Amino acid sequence: MLTFHKGGVHPPENKLTASMPIVPVELPREVTVTFSQHIGAMARCVLAKGDTVNRGDLVAEAVGFVSANVHTPISGTVTRVDKSKTAYGFTADTVTITATSEDHERDMKVIAAMSPVRSDSQIDALTPEEIVAIIDRAGIVGLGGATFPTKVKLAPPPGCHAEVLVINGVECEPYLTNDHALMLAHSREIVSGIRLLMRAAGVNRAIVGIENNKPDAIAAMRDASRDVDGVEVAALKVKYPQGGEKQLIEALLGKEVPSGALPVSTGTIVQNVATAYSVYEAVCYDKPLIDRIVTVTGPSVTHPGNYLVPIGMNIMSLIQVAGGVPADTGKIILGGPMMGRAVVTIDTPTVKGVSGVLMLPESQSRRGRVEPCIRCASCVSACPMGLEPYLMSTLSRLGRWDELEHNKVMNCIECGCCSYICPASRPLLDYIRLGKSKVGNLIRLRNKK
Repeated sequence: MLTFHKGGVHPPENKLTASMPIVPVELPREVTVTFSQHIGAMARCVLAKGDTVNRGDLVAEAVGFVSANVHTPISGTVTRVDKSKTAYGFTADTVTITATSEDHERDMKVIAAMSPVRSDSQIDALTPEEIVAIIDRAGIVGLGGATFPTKVKLAPPPGCHAEVLVINGVECEPYLTNDHALMLAHSREIVSGIRLLMRAAGVNRAIVGIENNKPDAIAAMRDASRDVDGVEVAALKVKYPQGGEKQLIEALLGKEVPSGALPVSTGTIVQNVATAYSVYEAVCYDKPLIDRIVTVTGPSVTHPGNYLVPIGMNIMSLIQVAGGVPADTGKIILGGPMMGRAVVTIDTPTVKGVSGVLMLPESQSRRGRVEPCIRCASCVSACPMGLEPYLMSTLSRLGRWDELEHNKVMNCIECGCCSYICPASRPLLDYIRLGKSKVGNLIRLRNKK
């Protein structure tokens, strides 16, 4: 069975919502749209208080090459251009848009009457440059979690040439099922998006990787791509973090991405299945990235599910749709339990990178008592990047940044395997994340000189 060969762990899957269909959330009467929902430069606001907007209008425009446009999911009036608190306690530049009853009714009619703006022949006539321009205008980013602007991935740096497109349908993170639900509901649309991405990237081959704990998704994607030249679906062994770009490339193609290099250095461009679907919507319907599927889940959640959520909707309101915060909740995490992060507030808007809202009971939220390292090397065996987490954690704790850089801390993909497997309950990833941040800043300062 196809898989990567270095490290990895097998946490409980807890796919509580795997069989649940996508449920659209009713459009809220107010959204708060954040300007920085992507890796790269923050988008620049194009609105002022009192402006009126329609659903899908531009809110903030990309600044520079590595940036992404931001749009509104509702029609209404700009009631505030300000800073808002993020889920992690920082502040972010935002715009708040409020809809009247008339605005809301008009949006519902637009959604109900939505039809393609380009015929099949017009889509087939699009050049690669035109497809990339549509993706750029739509503000599409990687929806697997990294939120890297899709247009950038489709423009390899000099000296690199794409040969194959890898589509990530792995969804190895415990609890999350948003990609699974999307593949079941929209497999043909995803394949259409894959074909568009292939044309934009100038490749003739695409491989969709899906872990074999999703046999229904594998069957749906194989059926949808049966008569499509160059598109194949591969079943992968269940192992975390199979969905990491470098691990997925190794599993599917047997290639190793060199240290410090981009995946395209191996001739590979990786995109998520939800990103492919967003590309289809942008090209076919001229729909920007204004909503996404979010898995709201947890052992005690009343109505867990896969919800289609307008980007900018308040997370507290989304949780209420799922039945509210369970009384036994000890921690709320955006994303999954391995790579997600606990929030300090849920009174904050959803953003493009939110794939899940996980509410864990107090009994599952407590860290174990931190014990001395017993030198068992379990973290080394589990690391899918072949690093030494125990050493990097210690160097970070001691502030020895030069040594940390020498030990390739920037290669860490922050998967959490080391912390998960550690029998001494040491916060390895916490210190490594701190070290990556410090070393990354030092590298940027050095490169500016």
